[in-house]
Amino acid sequence: MSVKFTILGCGYSMGVPRIDGNFGKCDPKNKKNYRTRCSALLTFSNKNILIDTSPDLRSQLINNNVKNIDSIFYTHAHADQTHGINDLRVFYLKNKKKLSVYADISTKKYLLRTFSYCFKPKSEYPPILKMNDLKKVHVFRNKNKLIKLLPIKVQHGNIDSISYIINNKCAYVSDVNKIYSNDIKYFMNLKYFIVDCLRFKSHYSHFNLNEVLNLINLIKPQKTILTNLNNEMDYIKLKKKLPKNVVPAFDGMTFSF
Repeated sequence: MSVKFTILGCGYSMGVPRIDGNFGKCDPKNKKNYRTRCSALLTFSNKNILIDTSPDLRSQLINNNVKNIDSIFYTHAHADQTHGINDLRVFYLKNKKKLSVYADISTKKYLLRTFSYCFKPKSEYPPILKMNDLKKVHVFRNKNKLIKLLPIKVQHGNIDSISYIINNKCAYVSDVNKIYSNDIKYFMNLKYFIVDCLRFKSHYSHFNLNEVLNLINLIKPQKTILTNLNNEMDYIKLKKKLPKNVVPAFDGMTFSF
């Protein structure tokens, strides 16, 4: 079964350009340097599974002609992954049912506290989302086809973030500075590895380029796609520094597996 993966946004927490128009070292003439905050979409058998609700979610879904969302999985509770949650309301209105949300314990607590109106009756507006616990593995079936999501905790500074391995072929690891040694086996020899690569210099909660390249040499994916890129990471200049099987992400990038 083919799964379509769409990188809705591949930018760091401020986006490129930043809100003040600053492109940093990125060439504004290259459309691939326009980066919204990180979100991703899995499409299989006409079902859409969203990973994170970026603050830029509205424009991301419009730009990619996404007409419906069936469920949402979260990586962690930071604002650049969660604060587009209110834009999910239109799918509740269209489908006349709550959307299922999946999150780990800490993210679940944050969402229920910060966006309580999305989950519980608070006013004349009905709740639009249903919270679900993150399980060891999630399997969705539709028309005799299935997709399997394996959540794996990774270190992201002083918190854990959730990475997702899809059908044992593709890993999405958008916010990470360390994969725990006990879990490295899950990331070996994947077809696609989408991974955080914030900048060239080291950072306490994100991989830098050298760290990613060292990790690639260990786990040996067929293709690596760098995401969560800041405004120092010009698309063309970065691409020239990379091995052939490693590429920078860009908003709207798609592939199937």
